[in-house]
Amino acid sequence: MDVPALEIQLKTLPNAPGVYQYFDTNDTILYVGKAKNLKKRVSSYFTKTHDNGKTRVLVKKIARIKHIVVETETDALLLENNLIKKHMPRYNVMLKDDKSYPWICIKKERFPRVFSTRRIFKDGSEYFGPYTSMKTVSTLLDLIKGLYHLRTCNYHLSQEKIDAGKYKVCLEYHLKNCKGACEGLETEQEYHDNIKAIKEILKGNFKDSLSQFKKQMKQFAEAMQFEEAQKIKEKIEILENYQARSTIVNPKISNVDVFSIMSDESYGYVNFLQLSYGSIIRSHTLEIKKKLDETDLQLLKLAIIEIRQRFNSNSKEVYVPFKVDLGKEIKVTVPKLGDKKHILDLSLRNAKYYRMERFKQDKIVDPDRHANRIMAQMKADLRLSTEPRHIECFDNSNIQGTNPVAACVVFKNGKPSKKDYRHFNIKTVVGPDDFASMEEVVYRRYKRLVEEEQPLPQLIIIDGGKGQLSSALKSLDALNLRRKIAIIGIAKRLEELFYPDDPIPLYLDKKSETLKIIQQLRNEAHRFGIEHHRNKRSKSALNTELETISGIGDKTVVELLKYFKSAKRVANAKLDELEDAVGKSRAEKVYNYYHNK
Repeated sequence: MDVPALEIQLKTLPNAPGVYQYFDTNDTILYVGKAKNLKKRVSSYFTKTHDNGKTRVLVKKIARIKHIVVETETDALLLENNLIKKHMPRYNVMLKDDKSYPWICIKKERFPRVFSTRRIFKDGSEYFGPYTSMKTVSTLLDLIKGLYHLRTCNYHLSQEKIDAGKYKVCLEYHLKNCKGACEGLETEQEYHDNIKAIKEILKGNFKDSLSQFKKQMKQFAEAMQFEEAQKIKEKIEILENYQARSTIVNPKISNVDVFSIMSDESYGYVNFLQLSYGSIIRSHTLEIKKKLDETDLQLLKLAIIEIRQRFNSNSKEVYVPFKVDLGKEIKVTVPKLGDKKHILDLSLRNAKYYRMERFKQDKIVDPDRHANRIMAQMKADLRLSTEPRHIECFDNSNIQGTNPVAACVVFKNGKPSKKDYRHFNIKTVVGPDDFASMEEVVYRRYKRLVEEEQPLPQLIIIDGGKGQLSSALKSLDALNLRRKIAIIGIAKRLEELFYPDDPIPLYLDKKSETLKIIQQLRNEAHRFGIEHHRNKRSKSALNTELETISGIGDKTVVELLKYFKSAKRVANAKLDELEDAVGKSRAEKVYNYYHNK
């Protein structure tokens, strides 16, 4: 990949946490890194002067950048660890398995133990984590120990051995840290109820536990045991600031492929995440150009087959956003909640970011393609018969009925065409009548275009609801243009789009590009109209008493108002102050006028 292409990648990286990967011209992975902000971090490699020789060599070798977006910095840290272990890039410090992150294990036993570990065994036990800090693990285990009385011994507590009296309670029982399950002093049901509550804590449901901690802190404080109260307070703060669940890793999710899709009128974007023992080990987004208006289902099925072949995936299960028939040998899961849904959402988020970056790149290297896609999208979203290559938007502006004006802004191929903007002073309407004003300006605008044989727009947008739209329609009817130009109104409150002869408004997705362009048109018309209105009011404001003073012209009036900020201050000014503003001769005329008066 050449340098300009690399520069485009740098410009379109997202401002989000994630992991980045550098590749050379042979597509060999060079380096894996994490970032709180991908755009800032990756850009810094190419804008800074590096003291380290190896870093300079690394930067020279980079030909392609790949990234995966995640939700938090913690997720980025975990994902970076997984990818380094899998790919072992040349410029990364190698991570050893004995230095991997800690987990909390709930052992698969009749009376389960809860403890920390750095190793995972596929024995049916439940593992929570991984955690980036052992301090957090210790705090969680202390919390659990303080709230629930669990055994710490490793005895095999079968009912037969308990009935036979093989075990005796230990010191932990006498310290009230254990209820003596080994002697049958605690039922299995009671113990498992506690384990169920502990699982909720480890999933991040701290509400009840925090309440219990706060109660303990208050008790210590009332007993004047402030050191103990402070320790409890520190634990509360750690737990309140800790995000227990990770979207990156869950050891139950193993040997699974995750696919999500996002599409528009022209392209589909399918993201693929490959998981092994709960860790993301690969991410890839495939862009597919539509040929015959294919559905998301058709594109996703095609992409799954292509991607699995490309990466030689043998996973027996896939997670997808909707049902896809992939044959009897592959299990298809459509997650609705929990960790599986989290990982599917993460995949969709990466597809969305990829699509956004492609749009930004298109604007830079292929503006025509970008415009064509936008026009096709607007045609479909707004149910138009032709693409709205030429759009005009109208807005009225008056303040308390004074100086009524209107503005018409023009967009061509989705971009402002400022040379075609027009202002209108309302001529036939008396008082603040927005409906009549709209009728007047629409009529004047298109009567002139027809007379001058100028091209007409494919779409007119009226800033207002049904009333303003009806007024504009009267003018189009009078000019016999109603069948030639599409027209809609946009209401400010809920961004409703109104169509002629349709009482039910259209609501577009708040994040859709079509709505954003319409909002940009509306805002531009409002800005342009307000600017003209302000200028008109400023000019009328100059017709003040100052202009009636003999020997004082418009230029002097402007100088005085600029200097004193108001006509009242000019009237109250001292002679020497007026002289500083406009000179002795003119100052005397102004001063004498007000004081003789």
